[in-house]
Order: sequence, then structure tokens, then C-alpha cells
Amino acid sequence: MRPYLAPVVPPVRMANTVRLHDLIRAGQLYLTVKDALALAVENNLNLEVQRYEPLLADWNLQRLQGGGALRGASGNSVQVGAVASGQGVIGTEESAGQASGNGGNGGGGGQNNQIQQVGLQVPSYDPVLTNATTFSHVTTPQPIQTVSQTASLVDNTRVYQTQIQQGLVTGGQIQLTQTENYLNENSPGDFINPSMYPRVQAQIYQRFFQGMGLNANTYLIREGKNNVRAAQESFRSQLLDLAANVLHLYWTLVSANESVRAAERALDVAQKFDDDTRERVRLGVLAGYQIPRADAEVARQRQALAVAQMLERESEQPLKEAISRVEDPLLETARIVPVDRIDIPASDDLPPLRELVSKAMTGRPDLAVARINDENGAIRAVGTTNPLLPTGIAYAGSWNAGASGGLGSALGQVLRRDYPSEYAGVYMSAPLNNRSAQSDYGIDQLQLQQSALSSQKNRNQIAADIANQAVALKQARAGYEAAISARELQEQLLQAEQDKFSFGSSSIDNIVLAQRALVAAQSGEVGARGTYAHARVSLDQMLGATLEVNHLTLEQGESGRVAGASTIPEGAAAGDPPKK
Repeated sequence: MRPYLAPVVPPVRMANTVRLHDLIRAGQLYLTVKDALALAVENNLNLEVQRYEPLLADWNLQRLQGGGALRGASGNSVQVGAVASGQGVIGTEESAGQASGNGGNGGGGGQNNQIQQVGLQVPSYDPVLTNATTFSHVTTPQPIQTVSQTASLVDNTRVYQTQIQQGLVTGGQIQLTQTENYLNENSPGDFINPSMYPRVQAQIYQRFFQGMGLNANTYLIREGKNNVRAAQESFRSQLLDLAANVLHLYWTLVSANESVRAAERALDVAQKFDDDTRERVRLGVLAGYQIPRADAEVARQRQALAVAQMLERESEQPLKEAISRVEDPLLETARIVPVDRIDIPASDDLPPLRELVSKAMTGRPDLAVARINDENGAIRAVGTTNPLLPTGIAYAGSWNAGASGGLGSALGQVLRRDYPSEYAGVYMSAPLNNRSAQSDYGIDQLQLQQSALSSQKNRNQIAADIANQAVALKQARAGYEAAISARELQEQLLQAEQDKFSFGSSSIDNIVLAQRALVAAQSGEVGARGTYAHARVSLDQMLGATLEVNHLTLEQGESGRVAGASTIPEGAAAGDPPKK
């Protein structure tokens, strides 16, 4: 019964996973990079939509493996009052042209319908079993009563027809039909009444030239299998892009968080200097007019801190949207605390450009999809190459019939082949100019060549992009190292200026300028760290290595589940500074 039952389709998941709430404590969402990626895999709504594509490709492949129906007459048509040729009075009159009936499968039957199949439509590979049973009561006036010997001929008929047909991957079809005609009529001239007329017929036909062979009749299945691979690679591409996007959002939030910390340190320095200035004014070391100038610097740093805090809040919202699928009041009010910091290794140790390009060519899912599409283009070329050929169909069939007053005797005649019949034939059709098929083939081949050139162009562009991204990573490292040196220098200059100020050899203006220079250097270091993190993520994404680097698998993406529970790192919820 399985083929006739609806497949089980699981319901849509509309709730966030418990991992999200496990990481929230006292209104704070403590988030590591690993947890952010796990939450995105489990909860991202865009990824959930893409998760259906491989499943759809699987079902489409199953549909293609069933083949397509061939045109032709079906054996299960309704046959009211149908009798065999010569069966009873009505069958005799029909065969003599003295009456018209609705059925009557006297000779070779429907083989002429079977040879109408042309083109490259593939056969149906699922065997089809059909049965038609018809009961009828027909009254027919008899203007000529020589045969029927009655003015009104009453026929009670039963027609049982069972048929099974199977398409062949070679381009043909086999069909077996069993028909049984029962007749009971009121004619005194019918000496076998009631009568049974069983018939068993086997038919086979095979296309040659156009539509012949495995290559022509399985190209859609081969393309469907490729589409399953392409759907998986497309999903992997979506998963990779999502992971890269989450990493960018996470490091953007980390940079914003570090900017807030830098602004807080700058405010502390300005506030301490303001307090020191007020103490010096109280002691009479400085004039009172210096206090407003120190206060102004404190106000300026407070404003800078407020701006940094606003940018930090703005950086949280995109990350929240990426790691959740539905509105969650607990998440909406929570503040994200990024636990991981940007870790810049001592060196990048990038391999040569040739190795980077080779890794991208084998690892990037979008390039895998492009290769599969090129393969499908070559496979689909069968659809324009094969129709160039003329159409030819060879067909043959045989049937055995019986006629008796009892079913057993009639079936015995069939099994003994007392009345065998056979037929065979060939059907040919060929367009003389064939311009339509020639044009389709020419267009298809030109498009294949155009696609090959486009693919090579894309590969060349990818190689150039990788080279540019590698340079960008090196520049980001150089900028980071320069920012560290600039920050250390400004710290020394501020300290020197403060020492001079304590001895009365400097002014508040110089101190303020030195503080501002240090704040700018600290902000520059924060920005340089963020630039390096984004450059590293972009290079991994361009190489197709994002999932590998972050220990994510395609199976996790397809299932929407990442193994292992998430816990808040020790000390994070207690207010300890995030780990380095």
C-alpha cells in the first residue's frame, strides 16, 4: 500500500532551539563564536528555507525515475455492450455490417495508436496495472430478423479487461492485455447462449533512430541525479555564506564592544585629569579658569562613549536576527556579551597563490554547482542531438482467443492456442528539411560553448579576487602592527606630557591634545583588529574553507542540529573580563 499513501512531511519548525535560552543569564546573552554559529545553523530562517531544496531535488529525481507516459490508446476504455467479433447474434451482425456496436476487439486492436509516439519523450518506467469491468443491458430493434429471429434483440453483456504495461529504457514498451467478453441474449437463433469469449494479447514495440537506446532514454534521470548533487552544493554554499555573515556580524560586535571599552578608558583618564585639575586649583597651583577646560574634555569623552554605546547596540540587532527564527521577548531585551576576542596570530603563513586558487577550485560549492550545470548542459544536449534522427518504430503482437458456452472450455482454447493470431510492422517518419531540429541543435551547441567561456571567465576572476584578498589580509596585518606602534607611542607621549605638567612645564592644552591623540590611536587599533578579522573571514569564504575552519559540517546544516550543549564560559556571568 505504500505507493498509494501520502509521504510523511514533517511540520515546519517555528520555535528557537533551547540552546538560545541556555546562554541567557540575568538579561545577558553570553555568546562565543562557536555558539553563534551553532545558533545560526539551528535557527536561521533563511537557511531553513534553503534546507528544503535538497529534499525537493530528491523527490524530483524519484519522479524522473518513473519516466513519462507514452501517448497511445489505453486498454481500459468503457465498453458498453461490447462483444467479440462473431460472438452471438450481435457479434455476427456487427462483423457482417448489419449492426454497430461500441466495443468489439476483433483483430489487432489498438496497435495503430501505439505507433503515434514520436520525439524524445521517455517511456514510463513504472509498470501500470489497469482493470476495466463493464456490465450492460442493451435492447436493439431488428429490422431484419433473419439472424436474430426476434423483433427486439436483448443483450446482457459483461466485459472484463485487465492490462499491464511496462516501458523499457531502450525506448520501447511491453503490454499484456487479457479481455473476457460474456454475452447472454434472447435470440432463438443463438445456439451458444450464454457465450464466453476470452482473449489474451501481448504487444511490444521498440523505437529506433530517434528515441532509441539507454543514452536517449535516461538523460533526464542522469540530469536529475546531478541536480541532487547541485542542490546539496547550493545548500552548502548557503551554509557557508551564513557562517561567514555571522562571523562578520560577531566581529563587528566585538569591535563595537572594544570601542566602548576604549571610550570608557578615555573617559576615566579625562575624569582623573579633571579631578587632578580641580585639586590643583584648590591648592592654588593652577588658576581657576583651567577647570572649565578640563570639564569640557570630560563632556567630550562622555559624548564619545554615548556614541560608541549606541553603535554597539546597533551591532547587536543583525546578529540577533541571524541566530533566531521567531520573535523572542527574552532575546529582544537581552544584551549580547561577546565572549571571544579577536585573536591575531603571530603570522599568517599563507601558501603560494597557486595553492590558494587550487584550494578554492576544489572547495568552493558555487564552483561545484557551476561544474554540475556544465555537465547538465552536455547531458541535455541529447535532447537536441537525438531528434535530428528520423522516427522509426518496430511493433509486433500476438493474441489468442477462444469462444465457448463455458469459461473453462474457452480458456482451454486460449491456452492451447487453438486460434492464434500475430501481427508485425514498421513505422517510419522523417521530415525532409528538418530545419527545426537543426536549429535547436545549433542553438544548444552555441549555448554550451558560451557557457564554457563564461565558466573560464569566472575562474579567472576568482583567481584575481583571491590574490586581492590575500593582499588585503597582509595589508590588514601591517595596519594592525602600525596601529599598535602608534598606540604605544601615544601612551608614552601622554605619560611624558603628564610628567611635564606635574612639574609645571606643560599646559592643559598639551595634555588634552595628548589625550585625544591617545584615544584616536586606541580607536585605530580597535579598527585595525576588526579589519584583520573581517579580512581573514573573507579570505576563508573566498577559498570555500569557512565551514572547515569553524568545524561545521554539511550534515549539521541539513539536519539543523549541532551536537553538544552550549554553556556559559566560567567567569563570564560573574563579570570577569572576556577571555583573550
